[in-house]
Amino acid sequence: MKKFKIPCWSAVKMIFVVRYLLLSFLIAMISACSVTAPVAAISESGEIMRGQATATLEEGAYFVSDGQVTCTGNYNPLDGSLTIPLSILCDDGRTGIGSATRTASGTSGSGQFSMSDGSQWRFVFGEGAALL
Repeated sequence: MKKFKIPCWSAVKMIFVVRYLLLSFLIAMISACSVTAPVAAISESGEIMRGQATATLEEGAYFVSDGQVTCTGNYNPLDGSLTIPLSILCDDGRTGIGSATRTASGTSGSGQFSMSDGSQWRFVFGEGAALL
């Protein structure tokens, strides 16, 4: 029975290829530092607030505004669930809790907020928000 033997130079070459692939992966991760998507929130009365959501490897944040009131919030972009919990704080004192359901890509979806003043808001982010 003949033994298969990898020449020493092949092993060294393989180590360099693996290092190159790992370095390429790290560079790709660093260069893709953030992803931004448009957001549009619509109240029961038809008021529309527009803004954006931004996700990095460390945090997710979003805001919407109608030019008079701005609402902001944070989320965990590393949560692998399609539906994630959200909270929101507006500069007019309102707060809200809700959830967002993401598409499989994670870059678009929709959700809703129940606000402290009793109002209900629906929102879309990604491609759907760009159409409003």
